Amino acid sequence: MILPGDLLLVVDVQPDFMPGGALPVAGGDAVLPVINRLQPLFPMVAATQDWHPADHSSFASQHPGRSPFETVTLGYGEQVLWPDHCIQGTPGAALHPALETDRIELVLRKGFRRAIDSYSAFRENDRRTPTGLHGYLQERGVKRVFIAGLARGYCTDFSAEDAAELGYQVVLIEDACRGITPEATAAGTARLRAHGVQFVQSAAF
Repeated sequence: MILPGDLLLVVDVQPDFMPGGALPVAGGDAVLPVINRLQPLFPMVAATQDWHPADHSSFASQHPGRSPFETVTLGYGEQVLWPDHCIQGTPGAALHPALETDRIELVLRKGFRRAIDSYSAFRENDRRTPTGLHGYLQERGVKRVFIAGLARGYCTDFSAEDAAELGYQVVLIEDACRGITPEATAAGTARLRAHGVQFVQSAAF
């Protein structure tokens, strides 16, 4: 049952994460109809948007001799290197044109600081720098956060983990998400279960 303090958080539903995009998630476009169907059921909807400068430190192109998906150590710890993606102002960084946006009250952009990546909607990858989303949700009286979007193992899962640590009840809508790799999804699932995150299918609504 959806309650007045419930929020649907739509994570990084952007063309660059869809098949044919710069950092494609297999089946990523399949989340669109599910998320669009769910939005009217929730009293509040917010979205995140990956929003990188062209010289972002998480891009493999900024590390000579390195390739995408290698891991390096940056000032805040280990960082996966990615293909250039979701560059500010490009079509690939926009919210996907098939995503219904009329009910989205807040779009939070993350990853815009060159020196630090940001998977979570709540904290950047140094695990200290807040995005401001927690304060917004507190002001709105949010009690439960339902997670949908892209991609499992990374942005959806770090968002869910941080929400749980901040005291929200967290529900991940499995068929409204897709993962970059099965291994990353499995690792994320283990982390989230340890944090008490619930897993449901959209048919439950």
